[in-house]
Amino acid sequence: MDEKGLGRQLQAARVKAGLTQQALCQKAGLSYSTLTKIERGAIKAPSIFTVQGIAAALGVGLDELVGLHGTTATKRRSRSGVSFVYFDINGCLVRFYHRAFIRMAEVSGAPADVIETTFWHYNDEACRGDMTMHEFNQAIASSLGINEFSWLEYYLDGIETIEQMNDVVQWASKNYHIGLLTNIMPGFVSEMRKRHMLPDAKYDAIIDSSEVGVIKPEARIYELATERAGCAPSEIMLIDDSRTNLMAAERQGWHVLWFDEYRPEESIKRINDALVPVN
Repeated sequence: MDEKGLGRQLQAARVKAGLTQQALCQKAGLSYSTLTKIERGAIKAPSIFTVQGIAAALGVGLDELVGLHGTTATKRRSRSGVSFVYFDINGCLVRFYHRAFIRMAEVSGAPADVIETTFWHYNDEACRGDMTMHEFNQAIASSLGINEFSWLEYYLDGIETIEQMNDVVQWASKNYHIGLLTNIMPGFVSEMRKRHMLPDAKYDAIIDSSEVGVIKPEARIYELATERAGCAPSEIMLIDDSRTNLMAAERQGWHVLWFDEYRPEESIKRINDALVPVN
């Protein structure tokens, strides 16, 4: 197995175990930079002792870890040649968190516009993983003049799942390889999965911006997502609610489809039409 194949399979095993990269590093006694390089396939022939330590931390045998099926296993293709589908989270699988801003205004007494401006000032830095959640919460609390703040709790209380997308993701996972490609803060994906806020499907790749250190629409995140998908760019489709993100994916040679969270039925029909498999 080459280093990129090992990296994809290690990531799949970690995601299946419900662990973030940081959590696995702690369990395996491994540095964060080493783990991320292994998952990217940037380390050729990692030490067998390192791989054994990762397997032990994941609770699987070494043979099971390196023998997991990669994402290149045969599945169906759409009529347009798509074999891998990436779903965005915010605005596609869950409705966005503007209600969280309203609740923050009620609790803090700060004007809603001040809250949103403050939030977006730090959002990209947190989504890149350059700022920890503790640092993000402290920055927001200081800006709003309050003692304590937890964005994770406001976020989870403020979002709502787009129920119709559960069936879409489940169907797609049985016919195509699927993944998540999301700009999101550290630990949010694992917490959402734990609380069953995301479709319970087998994701072949999860590109979490806070773990890979880049965000959409930066070109590097699509390059990483292509590597993790294990197929040609022309075989990948991105479903996203941001046209800016979609245009960046299209420049990489991906298929794209805009999702309207306020008209999910119309968007789902377009998804179904676009993913009609070749018989």
